[in-house]
Amino acid sequence: MKKVLITGINGFTGIHLEKYLLSQGFDVYGTVINRPENVKHFQCDITKKEDISRVISSLSPEYIVHIAAISFVGEANASLIYDVNVMGTENLLQALVDANVKPEKIIIASSATVYGNQGQELLSEFMCPKPVNHYGVSKLAMECMVANFYNKFDIIITRPFNYTGVGQAGHFLIPKIVDHFKAKKEEIELGNIHVAREFNDIDYVVDVYHKLLLSDEKSTVVNLSSNNPIKLLDVIEMMNEIAGYKIKVKVNPAFVRENEIKSLAGSVEKLSSMIDLQKEFSLEKTLTGMYES
Repeated sequence: MKKVLITGINGFTGIHLEKYLLSQGFDVYGTVINRPENVKHFQCDITKKEDISRVISSLSPEYIVHIAAISFVGEANASLIYDVNVMGTENLLQALVDANVKPEKIIIASSATVYGNQGQELLSEFMCPKPVNHYGVSKLAMECMVANFYNKFDIIITRPFNYTGVGQAGHFLIPKIVDHFKAKKEEIELGNIHVAREFNDIDYVVDVYHKLLLSDEKSTVVNLSSNNPIKLLDVIEMMNEIAGYKIKVKVNPAFVRENEIKSLAGSVEKLSSMIDLQKEFSLEKTLTGMYES
């Protein structure tokens, strides 16, 4: 069995990815920030080079999926965002160089937030990034730094668009909506409910990661998207049906962004040229699973 190292394995994405890769016959290991409960998980702070160097030297993985990051756009500690997202990633790659370990493939998660405000509804990898917050800037800086290692490793950088599923933290939009219905609340405060965004399923995401690991592509950046924008109002209507009652939606002006694009999605042209994208998902099924969990 080929060894896969997943950084941040106990996070939302890592938990689902570990389960999926195990089902595909991989020998899965991971890093966690706190004391591990699994013998194949290593306690590791990626901002400390000696921590990640210890993991790499002892494991020598054939594959790496690097998803450890500050993933919440609203994180108030800007220094922490850059330390983890940029320097943590460099520590990982430099540790591989120092240990003379060359995995068959490294997947590194960036973010669609690097695009910023493009003024267009369909975002493609050919656009010039224009990040508008520290999170997006940190991910773009990380991409630029990683490119310096293209000549040493087979790396694919992904730019995930919104995705959700069972276990996602409650401060993200879809879990917030589902939690309101689970609590039988009469009202929810949201921003512009007429906008359409991608709300992909975590199972779709981990399937893409698996296929990218086995692909021949390298030294490239690709959207992890579906080009399937769904109106936020339709999400509410789906939840009304699932929960069996109608919630009152209150638009909070503080949540409404000026000049917000009505529909926003990621092009799948490049991704579909790299891997098979036949796996389908249903947002209604995703929401039902989250509501019943």
